[in-house]
Amino acid sequence: HPAGWVPDDPSHGVLHDCVEFTLKSDGMYCNTTMVDMFSVPLSIRLQGSQDQTTGKLAPGARDAIFRGIGEKSEFAKLRQEDLRVVAPGHGLDLGLFPKDYYDSHIDAVWNKYAGERLTVHAGDGRTFTGQVSGDQFAFDGGVKAFSRPSTRDVLFCDGALAAPNDGGTGPVAAALGAGFNRSVLLAATEQPSNDPKSFYQEDITNHYAKVMHANAEDGKAYGFAFDDVAGFASYIQDGSPKSITVTLTRW
Repeated sequence: HPAGWVPDDPSHGVLHDCVEFTLKSDGMYCNTTMVDMFSVPLSIRLQGSQDQTTGKLAPGARDAIFRGIGEKSEFAKLRQEDLRVVAPGHGLDLGLFPKDYYDSHIDAVWNKYAGERLTVHAGDGRTFTGQVSGDQFAFDGGVKAFSRPSTRDVLFCDGALAAPNDGGTGPVAAALGAGFNRSVLLAATEQPSNDPKSFYQEDITNHYAKVMHANAEDGKAYGFAFDDVAGFASYIQDGSPKSITVTLTRW
């Protein structure tokens, strides 16, 4: 699909956006996504056994998002004229976002959990507990230890925070990735946090995701890869789908 945030991509100068969906024999799974970029305000309506809508932005949200991104100097270069706002991970790769943005916050988290233990609730009653030793965040229950992540790892929820679909390391990685992006790991030793009022309160945080959530009517958005942790992503599914409608909102 188009990578419009890349200057030499053929779609760079074209106003466009995308939604994600998977249709399988057991149902339809879909979301609006800002994981790569934001350009067009849009929403998804999924009708089937339920009638659900997600992704709808508040009136005037596009202007508010473009303006809000510029309120933090590190994020201001992510705006590509009036075409789109680029996610900070891609901005980092393009040289538009500081490679060390999260470094001091990562160090603070590592220092905190060198002396305290972090409990991750992975669902289905499973709980994992971990503590930092040197550059490794080690957990019980067969979870693979995590090396100290980089800013890029945090923004992409990858690298040292890669989440395999294994029921153990994966859920813990997702909780850590969400915790770093939402900047809640210093405030709560039990994760994932499910109080949105506690998200994005640190000076170093994913301001891009913060702005996306602030302008969503239901507070839900897909501002980074693990934004579905604790149910805060603009994601819906239905086991008996009949129709999906994508609506582009006037701006």
